[in-house]
Amino acid sequence: MIDYITGIVKYIHTDHVVVECGHIGYKIHCPNPFVYQREIGKTTTIFTYQHVREDILALYGFENLDERDLFMKLIQVSGIGPKGALAILASGKPTQVVQAIENEDEKFLTRFPGVGKKTARQMILDLKGKLPNWTETLFDEEPVQTYTPQEGLEDALEALEALGYGQKEIKKIVPQLEEQGELSTDQYIKKALQLLLN
Repeated sequence: MIDYITGIVKYIHTDHVVVECGHIGYKIHCPNPFVYQREIGKTTTIFTYQHVREDILALYGFENLDERDLFMKLIQVSGIGPKGALAILASGKPTQVVQAIENEDEKFLTRFPGVGKKTARQMILDLKGKLPNWTETLFDEEPVQTYTPQEGLEDALEALEALGYGQKEIKKIVPQLEEQGELSTDQYIKKALQLLLN
């Protein structure tokens, strides 16, 4: 398994970043690629998980080892694939996910795209008591704004679609996002996910 990649962030997309290492560009799927917006052109380290199936060879990337560990535990649950696990982590608050599992809060877990009651129950059965303690500080750092507010909002809406949220859900929260003023793409995404999960 490729444990991590250290290289230059070349560009980002709504569901992945491309990191150049040894003259090779690695496409790495991330919970929220826009956290690397400020790293474009710079050298950074992304912890990775290599997902292999007969028809797929993909890399998934994370800011730290704890985030990767939670991802790896989530994909072991029946009914949750890598895309679903990324959508859960994209909330920016893994502590909430862990707390919901420990408290058997199915209602909270079913707010994530692709997670129904059966999958939520399976998450609780498989993971309760087996998750590490989480600290909010790993996920609270605010990025430097590099986009105009309008560009940031547009990219945030595209990222929500990539995470599996429907147009109807997204349109419902757009007015509330527009009221937030000048935010970066990452900040818009975090705010949007807070609204969607409430």
